[in-house]
Amino acid sequence: MDSVNIFNISTIQEEKPGTEVAHTSFRSIEEFHILNRVDEGSYGVVYKAVNKKTGDDVALKHFKRINERTGFSIAAQRELDLLMEMGHVNIVTGHEIVVGSRSDELFLVMEYVPHGVYNLMVTMRNYRLMFGPEHVKCLMLQLLSAVQYLHDSFILHRDLKTNNILLTEDGVLKVVDFGMAREFESPHQQLSPGVGTLWYCAPELLLHSKTYSSPIDMWSVGCIFAELVNMQPLFRGTSQLNQLKLIFQQLGTPSENVWPGYSALPLTSEVIFDQHPPGGLRKEIKPSLLSDSGLSLLEQFLTYDPSRRITATEALLHPYFDEQPVAIEPAMFLSSLELEYVDMYSNYDMDDVYSSGFETEEDHSSYSGYPVGSSEYDDNVIKT
Repeated sequence: MDSVNIFNISTIQEEKPGTEVAHTSFRSIEEFHILNRVDEGSYGVVYKAVNKKTGDDVALKHFKRINERTGFSIAAQRELDLLMEMGHVNIVTGHEIVVGSRSDELFLVMEYVPHGVYNLMVTMRNYRLMFGPEHVKCLMLQLLSAVQYLHDSFILHRDLKTNNILLTEDGVLKVVDFGMAREFESPHQQLSPGVGTLWYCAPELLLHSKTYSSPIDMWSVGCIFAELVNMQPLFRGTSQLNQLKLIFQQLGTPSENVWPGYSALPLTSEVIFDQHPPGGLRKEIKPSLLSDSGLSLLEQFLTYDPSRRITATEALLHPYFDEQPVAIEPAMFLSSLELEYVDMYSNYDMDDVYSSGFETEEDHSSYSGYPVGSSEYDDNVIKT
């Protein structure tokens, strides 16, 4: 389906009675039975619903109207356009646009995906369980395939995190929430720096770089990788400066030698950072959880210099994914977690796991169900 300009839809629906309106082109929300609201974010509210004609479960995203003058947000426009144009097994499918009875009611119909990776991790953490390497690899290969597709299509997601990854009943990973996504044209395009969720935010964004590109998504992928392995976010900052401090403590304070152009970034002239040596990742993630090859891949995701940061295509070819155990088949992912918990973790030294520190305080995320916008980590979202 061709991309749709929602501002035009709003304008058409406000014309006087007797003129042709957008309802002739788009189905009505009345053709869906809304079951319940599952989440709300910056740009819309998501509901679980049933298509009355087919009986299929769907997700309905009701875009919020920002104000009477401008109508819907630019972010909503982008998400509509992108989801209706993309087609990849690991990206949530946008089916169609439907309209309500009022001019400010516009819905995006998407496939309904029942399981959230974040919620699954919370449940496992409560039972003091970890993913096995075969499960981490299964998720990472699918995530990287989605990101490869996005970047090959010149699309930045700009808000990759565990909250924005869902799983079907068959273990197929789906990247969702394209409220902050946008197309890019060149490797060094000037874009808005105020994007993403703090814990997954690339250092060039935190240091207010005026240009950035696809490497910001790869940093986020690295943070997700570490979280899948360690069952907790790697860098849990409380502010931009605190986030940088935590990153520097783990990876070492950057310099011109490891990141050419670092000293020219805006924030480096305003803040004096403490000097920390590199090498902290292995202290944070034990060898029983991540092999040396896996650590090498993680370090390439979390490379300071964006031009040297690994790409999704390169990461898919990394030797880590050829190590035993290899990735479990997606269709076996959920059933293996349910049926093999005891056997699966009998080889781990759980004292090593828990000495690395689980999240014991009240969880930072209010996410439950289908993610939308970037409100799940409200205190940790860098907003435009």
